[in-house]
Amino acid sequence: MGRDHKGSGFNINDAAGRDARPAGRSRSLDYDKLSAVMRSLAIKAGARIMEIYEADDFEVRAKADDSPVTEADLAADGIISAGLRAAFPEFPLVTEEQATTHEQSVDTFLIVDPLDGTKEFVHRRGDFTVNIALVENGEPSRGVVYAPAKKRMFLTDATGAAFEEIGDLDPEMPGEMRPIRVAQSNNDALLVVASKSHRDAATDAYIGKYAVADMRSAGSSLKFCLVATGEADLYPRVGRTMEWDTAAGHAVLRGAGGRVVRFDDHAPLRYGKPGFANPFFIAHAPDVQLRTA
Repeated sequence: MGRDHKGSGFNINDAAGRDARPAGRSRSLDYDKLSAVMRSLAIKAGARIMEIYEADDFEVRAKADDSPVTEADLAADGIISAGLRAAFPEFPLVTEEQATTHEQSVDTFLIVDPLDGTKEFVHRRGDFTVNIALVENGEPSRGVVYAPAKKRMFLTDATGAAFEEIGDLDPEMPGEMRPIRVAQSNNDALLVVASKSHRDAATDAYIGKYAVADMRSAGSSLKFCLVATGEADLYPRVGRTMEWDTAAGHAVLRGAGGRVVRFDDHAPLRYGKPGFANPFFIAHAPDVQLRTA
């Protein structure tokens, strides 16, 4: 889009052998292995999701909270959870589709939404993603967001830097890794992205406090990635989300130089909260001058 961006990132293939882990992080974790495993599992799960998506029909049923779940959610969850548990058996795993995992009290863990944007999937709109993330000490530090219908993959490398992968997206062979970075925002002409399925009057009222040059809608965690690539400056969410909805996109945005803060006091959004429920939040490039709620 021709916008100014902040600096450049790292090459994912140069991360091996570098100790870029912040103090207090999981020193025993092999971040190169983690990055490779999360990427591979996301692509494999995405392939299974697309098999179901492209079928003539698929089953949709309601969960206890009345949100939809499909056979694609469950199939993708099976692939990802089995792969993560095999590769990292020592790490707690929280996944949307396994209610027993929601009872844990943890601040360092793996977290999965195997099909974020189920409503987009059901209506065949394409804006759905596979989300896998690592949370360390309450902060998302590594993540993968894969949109299989759009063939877009956003991920962090072993250092936590953010990239978009370009190419065939082979699960075993990484392609070109293009560094991504948030834009240098113009507060007199902001680009805003909002939810495609959950936009409401409260969201519009908050967006109305800014000087907006353009507005777009997107589904699932793609909204975080649009801020991470500089395609948007601001994503406010005035509505219910869970940590598995946001952790992977948050990690990618963080790796691109962006921030995610609570809507009420602009404190950093933390993870490992009781029940893994989020407050309202704002994802943004750091140059955006945030307005009060």
